[in-house]
Amino acid sequence: MLKCLAPLVPIALSLVLVACANHQPQQALATPPAVLSSTDIVEIDEQAAEQANEAALGDFTEEKSYKLPQLADNILSHGLLLVGTRYRYGGSTVKSGFDCSGFIGYLFKKELGMKLPRSSRDMINIDAPLVERDELEPGDLLFFSTNGRNRVSHAGIYMGNNQFIHSSSSRSGGVRVDSLEDRYWKRTFIEAKRALALAPSDALVRHP
Repeated sequence: MLKCLAPLVPIALSLVLVACANHQPQQALATPPAVLSSTDIVEIDEQAAEQANEAALGDFTEEKSYKLPQLADNILSHGLLLVGTRYRYGGSTVKSGFDCSGFIGYLFKKELGMKLPRSSRDMINIDAPLVERDELEPGDLLFFSTNGRNRVSHAGIYMGNNQFIHSSSSRSGGVRVDSLEDRYWKRTFIEAKRALALAPSDALVRHP
């Protein structure tokens, strides 16, 4: 019996060796992959979202900052052409004359298509950025309390170099340019707002 099986032994051994060769263990990875916890994944997502928001805000801010000087130039150039226009309480046209808020509203409407509140008391409440006195830029709205009690009663538009344009009063000649360094205006100044930040995106199309 053993003699009969003897010729089969080399064949059997060959099959065993082939099977072993086909089942060699896989080579271990040099560096095992890092395993992130759920906390790590949440932090990465939050960082990515924050970076995306900052990038979007940066683009918006840069675009607006780029436009604001030109928008201010349009308004102030037009305003200077109206110096000497008479003062009239409740007036909002060149023909009738202007009061302080009527003058501002006229320029913003004509140049930017913006409709501002009719009175300085309402205008001061627009949802525009507040601006510190030492950070004023041309085009910013200035508000004054000329009647006391820290209540707004007058408004103008900042021009730069401490100058502002406004429709002052009948006695002082209507639309004129004055200095914020003047003791009277320095004492009655309340706050400033950057209304140009609310300008519609197509405002420059009006004056390419």
